[in-house]
Amino acid sequence: MTKTPAEIELMAEAGRLLALVFARLDELTLAGMSTLAVNDLVEALIVDELAARPASKGQYGYGFVLNCSRNEVVCHGVPSAREILRDGDIVNFDVTLEKHGFIADSSKTYLVGDVGPAARKLVRTTYEALWKGIRVVRPGARLGDIGHAIEQHAKRGGYSVVRDYCGHGIGREMHEPPQVLHFGKPGTGLTLREGMVFTIEPMLNQGVRTVRTEDDGWTVVTADRKLSAQFEHTVAVTRDGVRVLTLRADEVARAA
Repeated sequence: MTKTPAEIELMAEAGRLLALVFARLDELTLAGMSTLAVNDLVEALIVDELAARPASKGQYGYGFVLNCSRNEVVCHGVPSAREILRDGDIVNFDVTLEKHGFIADSSKTYLVGDVGPAARKLVRTTYEALWKGIRVVRPGARLGDIGHAIEQHAKRGGYSVVRDYCGHGIGREMHEPPQVLHFGKPGTGLTLREGMVFTIEPMLNQGVRTVRTEDDGWTVVTADRKLSAQFEHTVAVTRDGVRVLTLRADEVARAA
């Protein structure tokens, strides 16, 4: 489950390129775009400009380069020319990228146009919960410490944490050990050690934590059709703490 320093540097390069993808997404006026148009833009950027591979395309038979999870969609939303982003939506774009044989994985929930205060609060709290989890990562910490920090912050905001999906180890394969739950008890679970690389990707719901999968076999929605939000980073355990391998330029101060 651990990577060498050289392998982590290769993963950091994949993460740097993936951060550039989100920088490009940040520039878009999303209202009026189809989710398939976003997918196609991201694919062209990864393949043609960054000379990398979109790692999600073909994974488990999936045909696209990203997941686009809008409003009540928790995760694994499938791009479509018929799904048009509207003013007031929230939408998560989950993108993976492989470079030099190693994969980086990250996601961000975007506010489309004029978004109401309740949805804004959910998105803000989810992002804060991600960083609550990141900040407890260090050698000697336990996986349960990460989940506890995330869940406590979610509960303080009045939200539930999805338990059906979790973070994961990552490297040459998209999904490696360990599983990283977004709930838990402090002082429990696997002990972290230098060189481990995994994702932290909490999904917070406005209502109940239960979810269901739609008939397409991919799209996961909240059972009560209330809003859900998600953020994700790929992180490495360092000698004295944590390194966010997919850190975006606008987050440098937060990570310091």
